Amino acid sequence: MIFGTGLDIIEIDRVKNSIKKYSPKFEQKIFTTTEIDYCQSQGDPAKHFAARFAVKEAVSKCLGTGITGVLGFKDMEVINEKTGKPILVMIGKGKELFEKLELKSIHISISHDNTHAIAHAIAEQ
Repeated sequence: MIFGTGLDIIEIDRVKNSIKKYSPKFEQKIFTTTEIDYCQSQGDPAKHFAARFAVKEAVSKCLGTGITGVLGFKDMEVINEKTGKPILVMIGKGKELFEKLELKSIHISISHDNTHAIAHAIAEQ
């Protein structure tokens, strides 16, 4: 059964500007070390940071919490399978919320072009 869905879109330049202005604090506040390492290893890191930011926002909408004390940016992590498929891993408070809501899975999908990144999340109960 579907518990909720969430969708988010963000301008890549907004993330790029935040990185230029606040790096490394911006990345460290929002992303896990694994996410930072992955994004920085890519040809255009801002695209990948923006996509992961969009996932975190979409997941928070899907769970109905927003980014709050209940669920923070670093309570979830986006990793990739060998095929490139993005996978969401809930950690810390995110894992606690996932278990409290008795969720089976949170499916995510990410896309980006040169100007925007978008993410969709579906929580399954």
